Amino acid sequence: MTKKVKVESGALSVLLLIAAVIWFFYFRSAPASGSSALSVVASYRAMAVENPHVHWERVVEARQTEYQTVGRDIFTGGLPPPAAPVQVPQVEVNDTPPPPPPPPPPPHLPLKYFGYGALESGPGRRAFLTDGDAVYIVAEGDTVLGRFRVIRITHSSLEFEELVTSRRGVTVLEDQRGAP
Repeated sequence: MTKKVKVESGALSVLLLIAAVIWFFYFRSAPASGSSALSVVASYRAMAVENPHVHWERVVEARQTEYQTVGRDIFTGGLPPPAAPVQVPQVEVNDTPPPPPPPPPPPHLPLKYFGYGALESGPGRRAFLTDGDAVYIVAEGDTVLGRFRVIRITHSSLEFEELVTSRRGVTVLEDQRGAP
């Protein structure tokens, strides 16, 4: 027999011995606890109740009872001073709701729309946008700067939508003829 088999056999025999001890004590103590439970049930006596009927009228009366003070202070023995009448200021009630807030201003595209063009082989127009040094060439449906979607390109304007708020705006074609 190998060493591994000997160790496994020894561990198995120890576990079986522990299981036998637990089994023995579990079944040996069970009848003792069962007999004490039977003796408790056998010695039970019901309480002596003259009338086991529930008095529903008393329950309803107790639920409808409201506390009413007589105005006496139990700590001083006398009546409290009369309370001064409270003057409630008259508030003018205006039934008309306030006007709704004005709509937010249309979004502003931080780029200049300086031209447009079309490809010979492809449909749709392309718009040319700039922010100074960089030039962006976009088609309808493209996203610019990760915040704006181009909706429509015309010869005089560019319609766009801000992605976060879904507000639409228009920027016009800027003429650069006067620039050197």
